[in-house]
Amino acid sequence: MKKILFIGAEAMPFAATGGLGDVLGSLPAAIAEAGDGEVDVRVVMPLYRSVSEQYRSMMKTEAEFYVQLAWRNQYCGVKSLVKDGVTYYFIDNEFYFNRDALYGSFDDGERFAFFSKAALEMLEKIDYFPDIVHAHDWQSALSIIYLNCKYARRPGYSGIKTVFTIHNIEYQGKYDFSILADVFELDWWREIVEYDGCINLMKGAIVCADEVTTVSPRYADEIKGAEHSHGLSMILSENAYKLCGILNGIDYVYYNPAKDESIAKKFSWRSLEGKYENKSALQREVGLPENNNVPLISVVSRLAAHKGMDIIAEMMYALLNEKACQLVILGKGEPAYERFFSELEANYPDRVKALITYDRDLAKRIYAASDIFLMPSKSEPCGLSQMIASRYGVIPVTRETGGLYDSIKGYWEKDGKIMGNGFTFANYSSAELKERAEAAIDLWNDENKRKALIGKIMRTDFSWKSSATKYIEMYEKI
Repeated sequence: MKKILFIGAEAMPFAATGGLGDVLGSLPAAIAEAGDGEVDVRVVMPLYRSVSEQYRSMMKTEAEFYVQLAWRNQYCGVKSLVKDGVTYYFIDNEFYFNRDALYGSFDDGERFAFFSKAALEMLEKIDYFPDIVHAHDWQSALSIIYLNCKYARRPGYSGIKTVFTIHNIEYQGKYDFSILADVFELDWWREIVEYDGCINLMKGAIVCADEVTTVSPRYADEIKGAEHSHGLSMILSENAYKLCGILNGIDYVYYNPAKDESIAKKFSWRSLEGKYENKSALQREVGLPENNNVPLISVVSRLAAHKGMDIIAEMMYALLNEKACQLVILGKGEPAYERFFSELEANYPDRVKALITYDRDLAKRIYAASDIFLMPSKSEPCGLSQMIASRYGVIPVTRETGGLYDSIKGYWEKDGKIMGNGFTFANYSSAELKERAEAAIDLWNDENKRKALIGKIMRTDFSWKSSATKYIEMYEKI
């Protein structure tokens, strides 16, 4: 039986802030299922304060020991539970992980150096040595670097292969050389992590890993160029022979409009009446006039420029003035965009609702109620929101970048047959976004075409099934 250990900083439903948590909460189970009993998948993550008592009560203690990190000697507890056929391990250290937020502390480098080393030390203590360690993003990059530099000759560790997945290349784990020895214990291996005048943990993991993946094929190509690589294009070009992209999926159990208890009315592509009941329920909930005769447009996103908020802002007043529609925005982020959408609501109180917060259940209610979903990102490694929106019967309007390009194809008709599963545009332009949003509104106003396109969108397979098989094939290759 093949043994795979995922190492990552977050996983749903235990503790998560975004897409990484969604992936580590659903991909391992999908791989275990696709492996048909031949793949033993396990995951290790920190035991954060935010992990609920519901899950803590299910955990058992696997080991307790101390981890040496430079001059520090820190306690480490290992707890475990099994969920969906996957064993999850939790690294327990209150000094590092009993905090309000998962990230953003001044000592994040030290925290995740401890986590990475503890995850490797754990293997010996619980007598479990995987065939493959699969680490995710910079927070666990040191697990691959340490395995390559410090553990490769130790009994049990020498045969372990490694995969490193880049979820967002913008965040690389950059630090000053003053902590190279004092925190990271890498004074003898400086050349592995040295890049562009500082420590770069992501660069070190790319160099050390047997295989490097990204979360969509398009993104794997994009980051080889300077525009999308945030300075790492040279390293990725040098290591292009081990770089590939595998499109993320979504959890089809958690995101299922036919069984979702958090929405007002369950529905499926065969019976869309429930979708319109969800629309009325959300309009009542947020204080918009109940009106099923105009499309409800939604934005569920971090309110940041690279998510396309600038081009949404540039064209939204004109769109609202020229087209009959409603708009709901859910998200937090840069103050300028929070203010913009709040002011937009003040100017159009009967047509716009800005919800400057984030709530996963509210997000699902918005997906279930919406007719058109805007996601015009400047860059997008994969994106899950366009997949979730599609699952709930929303027509996506997306820019052709990264995983958006791989998952959403532009609408057109051939011999009366619908092609594509959304509306897309190529250039980062508010004019192109507006034109495609208007096209989506025009189609929505044609009831027959609307129902046909929504039915096709909802039947598009964004589950992990295909991607999980590709991961297993990659593991076999290395």
